[in-house]
Amino acid sequence: MKRWFGTDGIRGIANEHPVTVDMGVHLGRTLISICRKHGQPPAIVIGRDTRRSGDMLEKALAAGILSAGGDAYATGVLPTPGIAYFARHLKAGFGVVISASHNPYPYNGFKIFSSEGLKLSDPEEAEIEELLAGPPQQSSKGTAAPGRYRRVPRAQNRYGRFLESSLAGGPNLQHLSVVIDCANGAAASVAPALFKRIAGRVHVLFDAPDGININEGCGSQHPEALCRAVVERGADAGLAFDGDADRLIAVDENGLVLSGDQTLAVCAEMLQRQGMLAGNAVVSTIMSNCGLRSALEAMRIRHITTSVGDRHVLAAMIAEGAVLGGEDSGHMIFLDHHSTGDGILSGLQVLKAMTLLGAPLSLLAKRMRIFPQILLNIPVKQKPDLKSVAPLQDVVAEVESALNGRGRVLVRYSGTEPLCRVMVEGEDEKSVEGYAHRIAQVVKALLG
Repeated sequence: MKRWFGTDGIRGIANEHPVTVDMGVHLGRTLISICRKHGQPPAIVIGRDTRRSGDMLEKALAAGILSAGGDAYATGVLPTPGIAYFARHLKAGFGVVISASHNPYPYNGFKIFSSEGLKLSDPEEAEIEELLAGPPQQSSKGTAAPGRYRRVPRAQNRYGRFLESSLAGGPNLQHLSVVIDCANGAAASVAPALFKRIAGRVHVLFDAPDGININEGCGSQHPEALCRAVVERGADAGLAFDGDADRLIAVDENGLVLSGDQTLAVCAEMLQRQGMLAGNAVVSTIMSNCGLRSALEAMRIRHITTSVGDRHVLAAMIAEGAVLGGEDSGHMIFLDHHSTGDGILSGLQVLKAMTLLGAPLSLLAKRMRIFPQILLNIPVKQKPDLKSVAPLQDVVAEVESALNGRGRVLVRYSGTEPLCRVMVEGEDEKSVEGYAHRIAQVVKALLG
């Protein structure tokens, strides 16, 4: 069982174990040790989002890298997928992002990419955990000199230009009016300049990070202000990113929020129309709405499902030869353009889809009917194997029987927070809500 790695890296409250200065130093030395073991360049690309604790953790991670004789390439504030890009582009051993993504300001963490810009596999995470669990790695000794700390010049502009290249040869988007919400996070370092280059009218919200306002009442988790702004300004679409800009939530011209699954279906239709949907397949997770499968079936597109987590989506995409995959949470991977999920890239592709398919986003979204779905997050004090909690399994079985094959139940722990997630989906919203609360009460009584 993993000790520190969750669904996406190491995460927790900043300045509390395991997201501490000591862990940063230990992790930096550990990664350089692994680089040398596997013959990779002893160099690490480091980036961060806008949380105040990012400065502290970046310096600690860099100190560990340098003390082990490795080099640290610092980008400063940059979207998480930007670190994947530079890890590959600069031929580094790893890329590390100091971020807690969509989580509130007190959280932070370490997300790690391979030299190829990919999320780590389970064996790769296990190797890191084994070394982290042992004695702290030593600094370089004898004649070995400490490494060097280098700034990556113009990292934000270079990454923005890379994203813009995904539109090469595509339609002109200057007729579009767009509102973007940067979540007071890393997107603010790239998205405003990029969208102002490619779209006709752009209004920017929440692009003034102060170290503590990241994700606060804004971004992909809180799109209410974006919805209002789209309607007030008569915009064609709204695009909301999370704190590290690896996910997207889209808003149509009427101020209505699209689910991540709807956005995935829109992009699938665009790629299919272009003849660019490799394998004629789309990959999503078991958390996707039943309506996505129905929409893809109507387009005669294969639907492949995986465990929760964009790294599992990516692994299935590579195995199946697919180029499009994502999660209902807003993570989308366009493998023809990037090695990982990217909210800003996804936003560009949504605007491209609206133009190529010749329809407003509201009409495109209706290609997928959303089945009523209730998702409840229950705080828990412990995380035993859910299969071993007999009363919980009994109530889940009763609900599944009541749904009679016309819905589904998923109960799982959060990989990053002390939460148990209960999801129930079916045809009747009132019944679905009752079933979900029934299961949640059992979880709360037994684990809360």
